[in-house]
Amino acid sequence: MSGDPVGRRSPGEPWGGVSPFSIKTKLGALVVIAVLITTGLMMIAMRTATELRFITVFSMIATLLITQFVAHSLTAPLDDMNAVAKAISHGDYTRRVRENRRDELGDLAQTINRMADDLEAQDRQRKELVANVSHELRTPIAGLRAVLENIVDGVSPADPETMRTALKQTERLGRLVETLLDLSRLDNGVVPLRRRRFEVWPYLSGVLKEANMAVPARAGIASGSGSHTRTDVHLHLDVSPPELTAHADPERIHQVVANLIDNAVKHSPPHGRVTVKARRGALPESLELEVLDEGPGIPRSEWHRVFERFNRGGAGASNGQGGDGGTGLGLAIARWAVDLHGGGIGVAESERGCRILVTLPGETSVQS
Repeated sequence: MSGDPVGRRSPGEPWGGVSPFSIKTKLGALVVIAVLITTGLMMIAMRTATELRFITVFSMIATLLITQFVAHSLTAPLDDMNAVAKAISHGDYTRRVRENRRDELGDLAQTINRMADDLEAQDRQRKELVANVSHELRTPIAGLRAVLENIVDGVSPADPETMRTALKQTERLGRLVETLLDLSRLDNGVVPLRRRRFEVWPYLSGVLKEANMAVPARAGIASGSGSHTRTDVHLHLDVSPPELTAHADPERIHQVVANLIDNAVKHSPPHGRVTVKARRGALPESLELEVLDEGPGIPRSEWHRVFERFNRGGAGASNGQGGDGGTGLGLAIARWAVDLHGGGIGVAESERGCRILVTLPGETSVQS
């Protein structure tokens, strides 16, 4: 019946306090009906002088038919639940039990379906966790490899600045390994943020420098974002005011900016420019970040899908730079890190190319 609220009750909650559709009620009704049928046939026999044996046979037949009907209504959903449970035990989390009953079996069906939903979500998150970790570990490894190869080949001298860059990549790699346990808590929503105040200009300058040094190592390396050689793309930083500060987790923001830059570089035209802008937000210590490229942009119809996991899109295919076979995890990871801060990320209007806008709420945000 349309608008009937009883179909939305929680498991175990009585229907109006009397549970009229429970199995106990049905079994009690079966006994009452059997007694009524027998009593009625006995009264008919007394008035029509029918032999008792016929009355007994008719009573048994009627009772068996009713019992068979009730038993089938109870065992049929159990067979369905058994089939779904076997499928789940074999790793098929897509099967569900039909929830079309208003008794204890209906409650059990809801519980099994919720269990299947949880198992399916955990299995999906486990696979995504492995993909995320692989994606994130390749970036510092590629950067470190580029630095060391440049030193070995004589392209760059082993001066203190170059070695500091290599050390920074190594430290970042160690931090990423240490965050594996943090990432594993994503299923429960318990991922700690280590917020601190930092100066935006030197911080973003370091991120862009690491991105520039990692570019040569991308050739022939199938990273989580794809393998590509884009030494022709210029990275530009625009921070206003220069003394701008922010309050956030630098490691998570590094994930955001690095992945946005990687995505922008992939979809930039030859000799294009990728601009990273930072502005003060509306609240104290809040921050607005923009990453702009000069590529073909993203159709408005795809704006809501670009941050989905494994969504690679096809914007870059037209210029020959984006069809790199990436896994489509970069923007999903960026959204995850921004969500942890209680901020927002999305595609914004732009006259040319693609413009990704990130807002971080600063000190007033609620810690995740």
